[in-house]
Amino acid sequence: MERLICLLIGYICGLFQTGYIYGKMHHVDIRQHGSGNAGTTNALRTLGWKAGVITFLGDCLKCILAVVIAWLIFGETHARMFELLAMYAGVGAVLGHNFPFYLSFKGGKGIAATAGILWAVNPKVAAVACLTFIVIVVITRYVSLGSIVLVVMFAVGMVVQGEMFGTTLTSPERYELYALAVFLMLLAIYKHKENIKRLLNGTENKLSFTKKK
Repeated sequence: MERLICLLIGYICGLFQTGYIYGKMHHVDIRQHGSGNAGTTNALRTLGWKAGVITFLGDCLKCILAVVIAWLIFGETHARMFELLAMYAGVGAVLGHNFPFYLSFKGGKGIAATAGILWAVNPKVAAVACLTFIVIVVITRYVSLGSIVLVVMFAVGMVVQGEMFGTTLTSPERYELYALAVFLMLLAIYKHKENIKRLLNGTENKLSFTKKK
C-alpha cells in the first residue's frame, strides 16, 4: 500500500507542468510550438533561456518535493526501505510529468524530472550523470543525446551503487529498485524515439547557444 501511496504522491506533484504554466503566463502554449512537448528543451527553444532554466528547475524540484512528502509520511516508519519508496515517488512524478491527465496525457519527456529523482535518491550518481550530460550537450549540442546518456547512467549507476556499496534494502527490494530505474530509462528512451531516428539520420536539431529573448 505504501508503494501505491508514494506513486500517487509523485503523480500529483508531477502534474505541475512548469513549461506549460510558464508559457501560459506569457500567452503561449508551448505544446503548439517546436517539438510539441511541455519539457525543458522545448521551453528553451520556444521561449528562450530563462524559460528553459525555470522549466528545468521546476520539473526537477517537483520530483524532490514528491520524495520529501513521502519522507514526511513514511520516513520514520519505513526508514529501512525508504530508498525504494522514494523511487516510487519519483516514478510517479515522472509519470505525472509525461502523462498529465488534464492535458490529454501530453506532457514532457521526463529528463529534468528524472534528474530530480537522482538528486533526491543518489546525489553521487546524479552529480556524475548531470556533469556528463552537460559535457555531451556542450560538445555535440544534441540535448537528446545527452538526455539518453543521462538516463542510461541513471539506471546503471543505481545498480552499480547498490551492488558495490550495499543498501539497507532486502534482495527482492533491491531488484525492485533496479527494475524501477530500468523502467524510467526505457520510458525516457521511448519518449525520445523520434530524436533517436533523427540522430541516426543526422537530422536532429542542435541546441543554439545564442541568447533568445
